[in-house]
Amino acid sequence: MIKKIDKFLNRFSKKVNDIELELNCKGYDPFGLDKTYLAKMVSVIEPFYKYYFRVKVHGIENIPAKGRVLLISNHSGQIPIDGAMIGLAMFLEGKPPRFVRSMVERWVPEIPFINNIFTKAGQILGSRENARKLLNEDNALLVFPEGVGGINKTFSERYQLKKFGTGFLRLALQTNTPIVPIAVIGAEEQIPTLANLKNIGEKLGLPALPIPITLFPLPTKYHIYFGKPFYFHENEDTTNEDIITYTQEVKDRIQNMINDGLNKREHIFW
Repeated sequence: MIKKIDKFLNRFSKKVNDIELELNCKGYDPFGLDKTYLAKMVSVIEPFYKYYFRVKVHGIENIPAKGRVLLISNHSGQIPIDGAMIGLAMFLEGKPPRFVRSMVERWVPEIPFINNIFTKAGQILGSRENARKLLNEDNALLVFPEGVGGINKTFSERYQLKKFGTGFLRLALQTNTPIVPIAVIGAEEQIPTLANLKNIGEKLGLPALPIPITLFPLPTKYHIYFGKPFYFHENEDTTNEDIITYTQEVKDRIQNMINDGLNKREHIFW
């Protein structure tokens, strides 16, 4: 039995080991990623990707085969399952497979146990310095410009994008990085939320206090759409107004992709 469990947890060891990373003598990268731990995490989550959420991927060929890339997606669902599913889509179905780093909110590292999981699986604190370093080293970086406001949408706000910050666009210009827009369909219904008691949450030291209908994610069917890349270039004439305009272009593209995906979807659960 132990051997069977060990075999299951190491199904993706070879694939993970093929990822090119700079590791120290203890097997960790500069951000704390542990390849052995990552392989086990992928092995555990993959059945949920394949059989529970039954993820359908569209446009994966739009991801550059190598080199730096910023993945910009809508965000929802109360817990970041959408980020995990995007990462698995890139790793399991990308040709060639690519490993994705996600930028996590600053309050996440303060959560016991969860912070260790995120770090060992290669996800990093969402700071400008970390993002710039990773892109300069030609990584694929996943960013949710809606932030906490996106993941804590109520059911009545589903598939309506919140305000996008401009940080990701400035980062793309500074590092000459293409932006791939992503639309995730299915996550908005996985944990329907009636209300967000934000004021009470702030008094408790939380960024939000959602009131969900269910505590366990429903088996909604995921559709992940990867759009064609944006290529923005900065020059001496680029203004703050230009950056705001570019940001809106990315947001509008994602909203259009969401609307198109919803029109094509036959049912929430299949």
